[in-house]
Amino acid sequence: MTGKLAALTFVSSFGVNVDISLAALPFEFELIKRSQKRLYRGGAMSRICEASDLIVLKAFANRPRDWQDIRGVLIRSHSELDWPHIDTELTMLANLKEEPEIIDQLTNLRNQLS
Repeated sequence: MTGKLAALTFVSSFGVNVDISLAALPFEFELIKRSQKRLYRGGAMSRICEASDLIVLKAFANRPRDWQDIRGVLIRSHSELDWPHIDTELTMLANLKEEPEIIDQLTNLRNQLS
């Protein structure tokens, strides 16, 4: 797998942190295909990824705040998550990043909350 990750983080005018990732990896292109359009107040439109893809992205980023966010997603959306998809994609990305411990951290968090 080749490619570089391109991402941008900023704070919206409403004070919300926004992460934007520019597709460079096959996983990211597929994520975009699975995403859904959402219309916001004021006419702004954006695409929102599925909860399973959000877990993969946040675990791959592997920052403390991301693990807090993953915990919240697991609590809210546990029954809707596509675990085979999460496991496959995150394993591939964690290996690319040479951080296989990411998989263990997600497994431990999932076990704590189940």
